[in-house]
Amino acid sequence: MSGPASAGLFIYAKQPDRLALFYMEVLGMRMQHHTPELIVLQSPDLQMVLHAVPEAIARHITITEPPQPRENVAIKFFASVPSFAAVRPLIAAHGGQLWTQSWQGSGFRVCNAMDPEGNMFQLREPIAA
Repeated sequence: MSGPASAGLFIYAKQPDRLALFYMEVLGMRMQHHTPELIVLQSPDLQMVLHAVPEAIARHITITEPPQPRENVAIKFFASVPSFAAVRPLIAAHGGQLWTQSWQGSGFRVCNAMDPEGNMFQLREPIAA
């Protein structure tokens, strides 16, 4: 993707460096920009902006180990991976979780996942037609 992104995802993060490493490993994203407040990740399909939660708010946020899923949100993004089996160990190694239950769509299977801050998202893997 060259030039400004036409679409993407913005996440407020208590630990943006940890979240950046998670998404770089799991989704193969590359870091495009990094400041103490903002990290921009990029893949051919997606731009992700991780913004540090202001300290006055962050001190009231507790991230547990393992994280508690933040399920009561109005939006959940999805991304495609070559296979769930390939990313499952990466997700676990970086503090996230990939659920075992999956659903079939048109040409893909989808499975819920969680990053190390408890943000829920979905992964898709291709299936043979």
